[in-house]
Amino acid sequence: MVKPYFAAGGPLALSHRGFSRDGCENTLVAMEAAIDLGFRYLELDVRTTRDGVVVVFHDERLDRVTDGTGRVADHTFAELDAVRVRGRERIPTLAEVLERWPHARLNIDVKDDFSVQPFAEVIEAAGAHDRVLVASFSDRRRLRVLKRLSRPTASSAGMAVNAVIKVLSPLGLAQWVARLTRVDCLQVPRRYRGLPVVTRAFVARCRAAGIPVHVWTINDRSEMEELLDLGAGGLVSDRADVLAGVMRRRGYWPHS
Repeated sequence: MVKPYFAAGGPLALSHRGFSRDGCENTLVAMEAAIDLGFRYLELDVRTTRDGVVVVFHDERLDRVTDGTGRVADHTFAELDAVRVRGRERIPTLAEVLERWPHARLNIDVKDDFSVQPFAEVIEAAGAHDRVLVASFSDRRRLRVLKRLSRPTASSAGMAVNAVIKVLSPLGLAQWVARLTRVDCLQVPRRYRGLPVVTRAFVARCRAAGIPVHVWTINDRSEMEELLDLGAGGLVSDRADVLAGVMRRRGYWPHS
């Protein structure tokens, strides 16, 4: 059964960490910019503070994108609230993102094991099961989250399950693996270590098994067009402005 998260139908366009040409990734400003462009689906990352607050942030450490230093997990939320991304935007909590945009669907990468229980509690408190997709490079972590949720929630495969489906799909076993591992879609790079992952045959086998393939991170217009022609079920992009234009020209937007 197709989960409500995918109810929009057609190829999905996901803005990667919102949309900010000046590096304010995963901030409210970046998410607002993507939504203003017409995006319904936002890809974001979560980590958890020392005192158990789930925040929208990608890196383990603050140093790359903020004026703070050290690990997110070593700070309280009050300490993080004084930190600014690119010197001007604060780090939001997942709870406030869910509350601010109740109609947006969130593709959420759970970045560490410490976040498993707090993340599940935020989803439960918000009743957001139908509008989030649980993602993680770790299938063990992803499954730990799903076991803590009281209602079925969409999920994408981690690295291990992606590899198993890639290997077993020519044998017609993709659907069986997906069902066994609670996977609703695959989210993969076009190539991995120089080897092709997304091919016409692979996408076709996954589609036949009812498993859409989302490809990341695609920022070139011609590559977006090529992958959509190939049958990709979704694209993740830093260039939300470019992807929005592609979606409109192909008639996928505006949404009904």
